[in-house]
Amino acid sequence: MMQIQKIIPNPLASAVLMALFMQSAAAYEFDKPVENAFKLGQDDAKYGQFKVDLRYRYELADVADNGKDTAHANTLRLRLGYLTPEFHGLQGYAEYEGNLAMQKDYFAPKSNWKGDPTRDVVADPQTSELNQLWVSYKGIPDTEIKAGRQRIIIDDSRFIGNVGWRQMEQTYDGVIVTNKSIENLTLKAGYIGQVQNVWSQDDAVQLPFANVNYKFKDIASVTGYGYWYSDYEEGQAGKSAQTYGLAVTGSPKITKDIKLHYRAEYGFQTGYANNPGSFTLGRYSLMGGASFIGLTAKAAVEELGANGTQAFQTPFGTNHKFQGWADVFLVTPKDGVRDVNATLSAKPLGIKMAFVYHNFQSVTNSINYGNEYDFLITKKFGKHYQLLAKYAYYDADEMAAGNTYNKDVNKFWLQGSVSF
Repeated sequence: MMQIQKIIPNPLASAVLMALFMQSAAAYEFDKPVENAFKLGQDDAKYGQFKVDLRYRYELADVADNGKDTAHANTLRLRLGYLTPEFHGLQGYAEYEGNLAMQKDYFAPKSNWKGDPTRDVVADPQTSELNQLWVSYKGIPDTEIKAGRQRIIIDDSRFIGNVGWRQMEQTYDGVIVTNKSIENLTLKAGYIGQVQNVWSQDDAVQLPFANVNYKFKDIASVTGYGYWYSDYEEGQAGKSAQTYGLAVTGSPKITKDIKLHYRAEYGFQTGYANNPGSFTLGRYSLMGGASFIGLTAKAAVEELGANGTQAFQTPFGTNHKFQGWADVFLVTPKDGVRDVNATLSAKPLGIKMAFVYHNFQSVTNSINYGNEYDFLITKKFGKHYQLLAKYAYYDADEMAAGNTYNKDVNKFWLQGSVSF
């Protein structure tokens, strides 16, 4: 198990976060002039507006007994964009994104910038890119058509998401049509032809998708979806798959002080297009919980099925949100994974605090992978400033037969951000 001193941030991290905290606490009175300046002096942004997002992060990553040294990453991410005014239903947006590695004691294997291969992996390479470049049209009633490189987040981002936790987010080259002509009903359909991933690398795919959602106030939200992805690069045909599913979620208010939370979802995945395999794999997700006097408790289980060879995959989802922040199961093991978890969260004095426990088992071959303990504390200062600290400890069952995920993992983050 990692020594306590390993997760203490270095002086640079502490100094940057203290500076951000002091600036945030004193900056409220300056927010309005800054907002006005980014809108080019016009409250209604009739000349368009600039958008700026600056995020500093210190990340420590330590995988036990893997022959690598502990990773230390001090990175500073900048996004700078310009949103045009809307003109006859047309609007456009362009955004640059760049990440600076101020401390390079980590490894980024899937990027052009590798860092230090003797250390553990942190998926935040030093690089820059055109993050977004899109045009939208809203001239058709209750409809938006958006085409170009864009951020796409569908539902809870399990299948299509921007992986916003990483410094270089995931964006998509494609087109998406959203229609809300019928009250409470949202229809989304789109096509993605390329994915710019968190390593700032391009993945060529063909990914049509459809999503239908109907809301019954806060009682229930019913969603049906289909995703068809294929035409990976040579040698990747085995990843082509089609996925269908149905989810019902809700957070009904029972009394003035009590709110319930629930989710029930089932989906299945089969081979598609150029995939030579023949398989049908299931996934289900169940969650129940309640909020009372500022405290929220949830219990859940998610299972991604497998047959010992193939497993249910979500290659374009924001997988960091699911199955533990240590990111041990970003790719589903060939024996699948069943994640039984519990979350306890609260927000005293505007400070969000959360604890999440996970128990990981396989779906086939009865493998006990291990347990994970995740902690989060974060605070927003007004609309534009945020501080965050986060810790994840994956406690592997080193003695379990067949367990290839048998290395303990420790990760720790300190983060400060400013966004206008």
